[in-house]
This record gives sequence, C-alpha cells and structure tokens, in this order.
Amino acid sequence: MSGAGAPTLHVDGSGLKVVVVAASWHTVVMDGLLAGTRRALAAANVTDVTEIRVPGTFELPVAARAAAAAGADAVVALGVVIRGGTPHFEYVCQAATLGLTDVAVQTGVPVGFGVLTCDDDAQALDRAGLPGSHEDKGAEAAEAAVATVVALREL
Repeated sequence: MSGAGAPTLHVDGSGLKVVVVAASWHTVVMDGLLAGTRRALAAANVTDVTEIRVPGTFELPVAARAAAAAGADAVVALGVVIRGGTPHFEYVCQAATLGLTDVAVQTGVPVGFGVLTCDDDAQALDRAGLPGSHEDKGAEAAEAAVATVVALREL
C-alpha cells in the first residue's frame, strides 16, 4: 500500500479559509473523500470552509484557481479517475495534476492533492476513507494543505 511512511501532521489551522473543490463522478468514493476532508479540517480547527462541486476531475484546476483568487488560504482538490479502455484516463490525470500544480505555484496558495488515479473501483474504495478502506486520501489532502499554509507562514 502506498501509504507506508506517510507523515503524521498535527497542525492548527485556526483562522484559515479553506475551499474544498470536489468532482462529482464516483459518488461513493467522493462521499468518503469529502468526509475525510471534513474530519481533518475539523481536527485542525479550520471552521471557515467552503465546498463547491464541479462536474469532473478535469474541472478541478479552474475551480481551484478561482478559489485562490477569491482569497482562500488553501484549497483541497478531490477527484477520482478510474482507468478505462481508452487514453482518456491519462489525459484527465495529467491535466488535473499539471493544472493543480500550476494553480499552487502561480498563486502561492497551497493545493491539497486528493485526486485518486486508480486502475479499478476497488483501488479507489481502498483509498476513500470509508469503513474498511486502508487509506483516507481526503483527510491526507486536507492535512497537507493546512500544514503547507502553516509552514509557508514561517518563512
């Protein structure tokens, strides 16, 4: 499992404004990712949270960019892409990854990367933070975004 060696992040995000942008595909997995994100933000004392939904993972970068421009201290981007029989998987995964990276670098607003890129439904479910899942990528993305804001403020 890829979660081996993951850090334990305990940070205080009090006073931060966080926007969660979430895709709409794969409802069960997305519900798990969103629940994990909410738990992690609550544990970090983040109370100013806005959630918006976009159609799919491809649309996450433009929504993240708008959130950064609107004053978010951090963005958490959540999506699920499951490999199919066409190159669509590679295009969407690459566009989302590069787009979200560009948003973070160009705006200076940390973007927690909670985009699952899986070969099948079972892999996605195993990472969704649901009962029986081995990983909680929604929580990890939220923790990373908040921890990065805190780290950048130390510069």
